[in-house]
Amino acid sequence: MKRAYRQGRMGEEIRRIVSDLLVRELKDPRLSGMLSVSGVDVTSDGGYATLYIMAPGGADGEAADEARKKDILDAFARAKGLLRKEIGSRLQLRHAPELAFRIDASQEYGERIERIFRGLAYEDGHGAEGE
Repeated sequence: MKRAYRQGRMGEEIRRIVSDLLVRELKDPRLSGMLSVSGVDVTSDGGYATLYIMAPGGADGEAADEARKKDILDAFARAKGLLRKEIGSRLQLRHAPELAFRIDASQEYGERIERIFRGLAYEDGHGAEGE
C-alpha cells in the first residue's frame, strides 16, 4: 500500500513539473498549443515513468491527426533529457526515471462511445432526453 501511494504521488509531481515546463521552458513549436499531460504511470521501483499526453487537433477540440501525434511524440523524445534533468533536480532524486511518452486517446475513445450510444438511441426510436 505504501509503495502504491508513493508511485501515485511521484506520478502527480512529474505531471506537474512537465506541465510547468511545457508552459514556461520548452520552446519547440511542435509542443505549443493546447497540449497537456493527462497522467503519469510510474513503475514500482521509480525507474520508469510513462507520460500520457492529450493533444487536441484543431481550435474546435477535434482529435489530432496521426502526423500531428507523431510530431508531438518526436518533440517529447527530443526534450527527454531536459525533462529528466528537471524532474531529478526538482524532486531531488539521485536517479530520475526513464521517460516514455504516449498519446492519451481516452477523450477520442469516449467521444466514439458517445456517438455509438447516440446512434443506438435514434435507431431504437427514442431520442436523447430533452430533445
